Amino acid sequence: MPILFVLNGPNLNLLGAREPAIYGRETLADIEARTAKACAALGFGLDFRQTNHEGVLVDWVQEAGRAAAALILNAGAYTHTSLAILDALRALTIPIVEVHLSLPAKRESFRHRSYVAMAAQGLIAGFGGAGYGLAVQAAADLIAAGKTG
Repeated sequence: MPILFVLNGPNLNLLGAREPAIYGRETLADIEARTAKACAALGFGLDFRQTNHEGVLVDWVQEAGRAAAALILNAGAYTHTSLAILDALRALTIPIVEVHLSLPAKRESFRHRSYVAMAAQGLIAGFGGAGYGLAVQAAADLIAAGKTG
């Protein structure tokens, strides 16, 4: 069974309590359960992880390149700052889908630039936890179409 890696960056472990007006009340565990259902419905396994550490996220992106059929990435604040994550993403030959709970374009101007988007095939943002299910479908479509990083 092909595996989708879903990697989550800093502060996403605080979902449900952190700025609920922006991020909602769903916890990361809720989103993982929702994502697992979406993966199962499409015949994918799921490797779902979260870290607050940039280097760990880089290591996991590299691992995804070896072990996953596609990568779904919510890099959190690293989206807007990390050249290291961009460089790791550019080394991948699998589809990459960027996902965000909020819509960065409607937030502070420093959130308008995404280094992840420079390597991703697409972006899903502003749909809360439902965006992860949309990202799973997008990843499945990219895999089926043979689109790669």
